[in-house]
Amino acid sequence: MSYLGLTWDHPRGRHALEAAARQGGPVRWEVQPLEGFESAPIAENCARYDLVVLDHPHLGEALAADCLRPLDEIFSPDELRAIADRAIGPSMESYVMAGRVWALPLDAATQVMAWRPDLLEQAPVTWDEVATLSRRTGRVALSLAGPHAWLSFLSVCHAIRPDLDLREGDTSVPRAVAIRALTILADLAQRSPASVLGKNPIGILEHMSGGHDDVALCPLVYGYVNYAAPSRSVPLRFANAPRIAAGQPPGSILGGTGIAVSRRAQVDEALRAHLLWLLGPEAQQGFIPAHDGQPGTRAAWHDPAVNAACGNFFSDTAETLEAASIRPRHDGGIAYQTAASAAIRAGFAAGTDPANLADELEAMFQTLRHPIKEPQP
Repeated sequence: MSYLGLTWDHPRGRHALEAAARQGGPVRWEVQPLEGFESAPIAENCARYDLVVLDHPHLGEALAADCLRPLDEIFSPDELRAIADRAIGPSMESYVMAGRVWALPLDAATQVMAWRPDLLEQAPVTWDEVATLSRRTGRVALSLAGPHAWLSFLSVCHAIRPDLDLREGDTSVPRAVAIRALTILADLAQRSPASVLGKNPIGILEHMSGGHDDVALCPLVYGYVNYAAPSRSVPLRFANAPRIAAGQPPGSILGGTGIAVSRRAQVDEALRAHLLWLLGPEAQQGFIPAHDGQPGTRAAWHDPAVNAACGNFFSDTAETLEAASIRPRHDGGIAYQTAASAAIRAGFAAGTDPANLADELEAMFQTLRHPIKEPQP
């Protein structure tokens, strides 16, 4: 039996999966752009595809639409436990909702710091150091396009309050934390180079590695191993996300992708075995990194051979991934992050007082949020 899958259009998202298909894998993969991956209605994708590569904020929407198969119907408890044990950070945990697993953590990522080693001697460590560098050089860029204004805001909030847990959508950022985070970002936004204002993370990293010297550092951007490859004309370095103070954990919002199975799929043993292989040590530490992918296992992120091929991208940022926070996943969360990002960009452009902007975000949260709906048995 053959299956139709949907992934996202970037070497990290497609090359390994397409290579697996060429070698006899049972899934034929189609692609969508990053913007579709971040915001396309999950129910529509599941109606057309047997497998969908998604990120965890879509789970609330997916459960409300009842369009995914819980993976305990496909894999044994021991198989799921083994995948969870190998996963780095909260990657597997991010796909557990309402007591069941809904996707397998194929790929791990979080917001980290990207910098140009030819323009900077070293990366800053704290947000104060980032601000100092911004004032001195004017070459510190923020990632604010699409949903990333909201995600950058949440990352700073988690640096301030590492214990903050917003995943279920039943609480919002405390006002004092929101004001402090917005104050930090608003200051940087004043000097963020206009050349990358409308670019998504891929666009920012392409810009930085494309010989444009107006951006020396992006303090929060989703890490892509592809831009650390020594073969690039201007390889980037990556470092842990900024901290509020030295010795405190970095604040970052988990990204990465999982493979989910739609309700329309009729899973056979060949597909089951293929998915277990993709999540297993052989593929995660060999096949996936060899095909431009970004593995999701702790062993791969600390593998010397994997790191040697990418300027230590994985080992230099693993601490941030281990400490990353799971973003809100409630039904309505995607709509809220879109609206909140637009409000943050508008507030920064208008010079809105951070306290007033924090109040606006809270009011939007109360209006737009929906409680998580349990799937029907």
